[in-house]
Amino acid sequence: MPKERQRCSARHQLATPPGHRQGRGTDPRARDILGAATFRADVLASAGLDDRSSSNGYLSRAQELMADAVSAEKAFFSTAGSSLSVKASMLAVAGGKGQLLLSRDVHKSIVAGLVFTGVEPRWIHVRYDERLHIAHPPSPEQLEEAWRQHPDAAGALVVSPTPYGTCADLEALAEICHRRGKPLIVDEAWGAHLPFHEDLPTWAMDAGADICVVSVHKMGMGFEQGSVFHTQGDLVDPSHLFACADLLMTTSASVIVYAGIDGWRRQMVERGDQLLGDALKLTEDVRARLAELDGVHVLRDELVAAEASHDLDPMHVLMDVSDLGISGYQAADWLREHCRVDMGLSDHRRVEATLSMADDAASADRLVDAMAALVEAAPSLPTPKPVHLPPPADFDLEPVQLPRDAFFGPTETVPVGKAAGRVCAEQITPYPPGIPAIVPGERITQELLDYLRTGLAAGMVLPDPADTTLETVRVTAA
Repeated sequence: MPKERQRCSARHQLATPPGHRQGRGTDPRARDILGAATFRADVLASAGLDDRSSSNGYLSRAQELMADAVSAEKAFFSTAGSSLSVKASMLAVAGGKGQLLLSRDVHKSIVAGLVFTGVEPRWIHVRYDERLHIAHPPSPEQLEEAWRQHPDAAGALVVSPTPYGTCADLEALAEICHRRGKPLIVDEAWGAHLPFHEDLPTWAMDAGADICVVSVHKMGMGFEQGSVFHTQGDLVDPSHLFACADLLMTTSASVIVYAGIDGWRRQMVERGDQLLGDALKLTEDVRARLAELDGVHVLRDELVAAEASHDLDPMHVLMDVSDLGISGYQAADWLREHCRVDMGLSDHRRVEATLSMADDAASADRLVDAMAALVEAAPSLPTPKPVHLPPPADFDLEPVQLPRDAFFGPTETVPVGKAAGRVCAEQITPYPPGIPAIVPGERITQELLDYLRTGLAAGMVLPDPADTTLETVRVTAA
């Protein structure tokens, strides 16, 4: 190569971020752990993978292929997780329009969207199982009632599947919204795999949803933060939706995350049915083996019923361990410490193992062996601390202010003993699963404080409030 061309080539490689120059400047210790190839692949989406006018269209082509793979009209990639995707959807549907119907079991990212956008939530009641203490997705009847009470809402947003794998009757919900000329948004973060196998619950786009948000890093094979939202129909302008996403999106999107999404899409198109079929067979075997363990109840039938959920993703293996005399919090902590097994979710009486098509006989055996070891160890664990579980009606708090106004308005911090009756100015969210118990702008009740305080003592984690011990609470100024 002529020297001039060599100089130009070198100059081109040095003229743009990332500053690590494809790993050449990276601390060798970090490069050894993360791999040199990781840094070599870390280039800009513009002035790197594409030029400044995106003339090669790599990203747009990948998005077109994704939409085609799942029979959506449009697909848009996000490298900031479904938290960004769902906020963009809320902005596109209800930004500047006031109200949005929301199921009360929404994720904390949606409540953050309320704070960010100023949208007023109009809550759709969920079906709450008083025996299991699980919130199921809203029924068609509950959505109908919400529309009767709030006919001026811009649209509706529901979560399906839930973190427990339970699913709403999306076809009926979409029909109810469309009868009014209003769009349905589905936060399907746990359902990226649903379009690729007929034995899984109905995919939101097939059910008629207008926007569907999925997290590729949950049940797909992409990297953390990889998300896609899909659109169809004429109730939401896709160009406006993408513009809303652009308001929130980083200008330095990770090409590695993009590539992970695109690679997973190709894998699913080529082999998804086989891979998911194998995973479903493995899941059924795991469920059967776990059900044979004394004191472990694997939930299924009670999650899908007329007064429960419409469908269930069986790859969410939810286990009640209360007959072992321990809590789900204790079980999750013990499994992590003694078996190096992380459970996807834990609460006062359950743990959940989320299987994926990456699991095999070895990982299945390890899960079953770990649960068997827990059964043997359970008698030696201390008696779990009780959690005060209020009746379902007590979870429906009085909305006093818009979440945005309460969060950004004048606030003060009060001792928890003086918080009941005050208006909350922060999110208070047991995590996982990340469903806020108290939303900014709602009036705090003693019953919810008792639930959260006893939950903390029993092992619950509250990452959101300024005081994570809940000795104090941030409230709106009197």
